[in-house]
Amino acid sequence: LQRADGHALIANSAALREAGITKDTKDPFGGRVNRDAQGEATGMLIDAAEGLVAAKMPQPTDADMDQAVMLGVKRSVELGWTEVQDAGGGWDDVARFRRLLENGTIKIRIYKAISGPGAAADSLLKAGAIVGDAGGRLTVRGIKVVLDGALGSRGAWLLEPYSDEPNARGLVTADTTALRPMLAAALEKGIQVETHAIGDAANRKILDLYEEAMRAVPSGEKRLIQEPRWRVEHAQIVSPVDIPRFKALGVIASMEPSHAIGDLYFAPSRLGPARLEGAYAWNSFIKQGTPVAGGSDAPVERGEPMIEFYAAVTRKDIRGKSGPDAEWHPEQKVSREEALKMFTKYAAFAAFEDAKRGSIEVGKWADFTILDHDIMKIPEPDILTTKAVMTVINGEIVHSTR
Repeated sequence: LQRADGHALIANSAALREAGITKDTKDPFGGRVNRDAQGEATGMLIDAAEGLVAAKMPQPTDADMDQAVMLGVKRSVELGWTEVQDAGGGWDDVARFRRLLENGTIKIRIYKAISGPGAAADSLLKAGAIVGDAGGRLTVRGIKVVLDGALGSRGAWLLEPYSDEPNARGLVTADTTALRPMLAAALEKGIQVETHAIGDAANRKILDLYEEAMRAVPSGEKRLIQEPRWRVEHAQIVSPVDIPRFKALGVIASMEPSHAIGDLYFAPSRLGPARLEGAYAWNSFIKQGTPVAGGSDAPVERGEPMIEFYAAVTRKDIRGKSGPDAEWHPEQKVSREEALKMFTKYAAFAAFEDAKRGSIEVGKWADFTILDHDIMKIPEPDILTTKAVMTVINGEIVHSTR
């Protein structure tokens, strides 16, 4: 049974036996086998340790994967999304997307990143970015790195121990030595890097590595693209002293407002009050001029744009609650105008598509969504019941309820 964010699973004793997990099993790099007082595995496997059991599980067939993509795209356009930014995976995903787009089975824009470091990412660095494939709807120009785990499973890498588990600081899940040459090559080849970093230590480390690479490959002849628009995916818990570094380095904060309302019942106990100052700090980033590309992190969260918009402007859960005891940093809420930009203008900027989409203007692609209510004016609770009545991609109506 896997946690929603994919960073932990729980296996029963039969699964542990099948996977060969015993008292003597060592923790793999980037993972942890949770144990009881006697040193026996409890069945909770964190991050890379999940692979010990996953390797024994049957894999989905090509038909299963096709069906999953078709269902995912159908739901996405019905919700009003005109593009999905798919962070991670391999070249088999690219081939599948290309085939389904070219034969007209799916109709959505896909901005894809390949998981790295490793052979798949090296192939992208060698071949270069793929922009506007499959009739202009498929772009592959990014590498996705996962630097730590998740807050809920205490895998997020923190500068100081967890408030509710003093012996834990989280996990480092990427080989930082291998990252250095990959980052330099990405700058030279014009490849975007998108790094999953949730904890404050992970965010600081990836900013350090980004800065190191940018000094090694400065703007000029060495770079294929002068403005790399590198991203930090999630940027959930950031030390306040590191927030200005995003602006200084030109790094995009790619964030999901629903994480704040999903985490609000355990984040205070995990982090303590002091660290919440830099947690889910959308407004701090935007006020300093850092684009916050709004996403949903589906299927970790529900993937619904109205939930994301509502979370950004209210910082409350879908029942109207803002925390277990009191509101937590309401100053990080954003205006409705800024929330709209997060899911349009800033998201397009993060995909190098701001000249073509992200706003409705003459000369840009006709990608837009029509809603049944004006989310800029209606009462906050009504945002959650607002529906997309039409989704248009490249001038084609791909979803309509009318």
